[in-house]
Amino acid sequence: MWGCFPLFFHLLENVSAWEVLVQRIIWALIFMLAILAFTGRLRTFLNHLRSPRTLFWMTLSSLLIAMNWLVFIWGVSQHHVLETSLGYFITPLLSLLLGRIVLGERMHPLQAVAGGIATLAVLFELWELGRLPWISLSLATTFALYGLVRKQQPIEALNGLTLETLVLTPIAIAWILWQMMNGHPLAFGQSPWISSLLIASGTLTAIPLLLFAAATRRLDLNVVGFIMYLNPTLQFLFAVFVFEESYPPQRLITFALIWLAMGFFMAGLWRAHRQRSKPSTHDTVEDSVLD
Repeated sequence: MWGCFPLFFHLLENVSAWEVLVQRIIWALIFMLAILAFTGRLRTFLNHLRSPRTLFWMTLSSLLIAMNWLVFIWGVSQHHVLETSLGYFITPLLSLLLGRIVLGERMHPLQAVAGGIATLAVLFELWELGRLPWISLSLATTFALYGLVRKQQPIEALNGLTLETLVLTPIAIAWILWQMMNGHPLAFGQSPWISSLLIASGTLTAIPLLLFAAATRRLDLNVVGFIMYLNPTLQFLFAVFVFEESYPPQRLITFALIWLAMGFFMAGLWRAHRQRSKPSTHDTVEDSVLD
């Protein structure tokens, strides 16, 4: 879903990145509250509002994801889709690093090799680019830290995302009021098409974030991070074949290295799974005695 986002947000390229951001926040909150009401979970959500610790961490995660959204929207609207895709190439490496250092997650040796190859690919890409890609680094840092915060919080995906959008909504409403007071017209309401897209942006924001938050609670952060390589790969393909952005031929080397790393990582994941599921000698003997 995230990999296909450039297709959608490209339709809003004539709307300011700030307005797209605040509309995403407001409509995502409305969508999330509707789900909570429909599933009868509003009371559980309200209980989380009484926890200062939960409010602190959810405020932090909401600020991180808001910064990530803003940079992404601006990058797509300014035709920097290739640079946004590079940011999401760097994200899994940071997730791998944070999972190892902060959470103490263990990796199979093949997964460590994958991390080394992916690092080489990103360094090669940075060298070819010839400058510090602030869009890419901002996207990678904010999203990797967001994943780390959500991983450490016990709040489940639905309540967590609703709380994040609730924290951001007053800021979004304040921005809208400030624009109106200063005579700056909003894109929302000017045409049914643009208004519909802005409303839909809330739903499209919520669904993949719900899935991501649910995944980070069930999987190691390094696993989630490497699966995320699907996102920048799709973004790259859309940038080249749909938006016809120019790209250096060396970018194909980056992709080859990334997918080689992905192969090593998945092989290590499979080996580790087989080792965990294989019964120990003690268990085998014990089962024989019981039989």
